[in-house]
Amino acid sequence: MTAIPRGRTRRAALAGAVCALLVSGTALTGCSEDPDEGTNGVGKLSAAEIQRKSRAAADSADAVRLSGNVVTSGRTYTLDMQLKSDGGTGSVTAQGSTFQLLRIGEQLYLKADAGFWSDAGTDGKADAAAVDKLGGKYVKVPQGDPSYKKFSGFTEKDVLLGGLLTLHGSLGKDGHHEQAGTRVIRITGDAGSGGTLDVSLEGTPYPLRLTRGGDAGTLTFSSWGQDFPLKKPAKNDTVDYGKQLPTS
Repeated sequence: MTAIPRGRTRRAALAGAVCALLVSGTALTGCSEDPDEGTNGVGKLSAAEIQRKSRAAADSADAVRLSGNVVTSGRTYTLDMQLKSDGGTGSVTAQGSTFQLLRIGEQLYLKADAGFWSDAGTDGKADAAAVDKLGGKYVKVPQGDPSYKKFSGFTEKDVLLGGLLTLHGSLGKDGHHEQAGTRVIRITGDAGSGGTLDVSLEGTPYPLRLTRGGDAGTLTFSSWGQDFPLKKPAKNDTVDYGKQLPTS
């Protein structure tokens, strides 16, 4: 039996240690091991197929939590929303003002402080009482009110994800990475200028992180398929405005 030189043994051990270090980092490249070993296998697919599978997984999930920033029409919205098919709940911050949204079926509630309602366009003595009445309460938003369409979109899972989970331009792959402790495959639109999407390599290929093209925000997705309660606010914490809300 031929003895293996000690130098070669040391080099092999060093190479193995370096490879292990790389595997434990965010980029799983440069080693001889298969980076897709033990995964759900989507990393071996084309970028277009990865996007298709991740979108199908998102559409079929009963619930999701999304958080982060979205820039649209020059305005930045900071979202922290839990969504499912029959409603949603969470917070939205825009222009320094934070408000709570709750939708149960077709009924939408909006909760904000008096400052939000003052900035929304109420003015004069006649409206001062209305501002005080609305501040800190869950306000029922009439379905015919312009605010209903504007704000309900933040609570609609299919609408919100449908508008967000899209990469623009030619699709490509940007290697294996890690997102919040989960191995992911990253796909890009136009080499990143059209956005990037991290898709889970563990279990169901859910989208986990989206960076939108054109500096239009970054969102993370979690709690896929995990149900959460939607509870109607207490009667003494609810205001039925009864007419068109102040423009916001």
